[in-house]
Amino acid sequence: MPIITVKAFENELTPRQTSALIHDITEATIPYVGEVVRGNTWVLVEQIKSGAWGIGGKAFNLSDLREIQQGAPLEQRPRLMGPSSKAEKQGERS
Repeated sequence: MPIITVKAFENELTPRQTSALIHDITEATIPYVGEVVRGNTWVLVEQIKSGAWGIGGKAFNLSDLREIQQGAPLEQRPRLMGPSSKAEKQGERS
């Protein structure tokens, strides 16, 4: 049974983004482990307190991440508005 852990800062992802991330990671995993284990594929999204993450000896926080995101080319920025995946689009129809 696959167990996949994603770590993100608290409040980095909206509930919709978290749900879409879980769905998309599961979908990406199934070709490697087989459809038979879909129901036993766990995706854990752990929220890390801002400032409790270190990179290169420096505490890293959500505002640092947002600054990096704003400097990135548009195609590399997170999808903060509207449906970002098949899971979100399906959720809107239900």
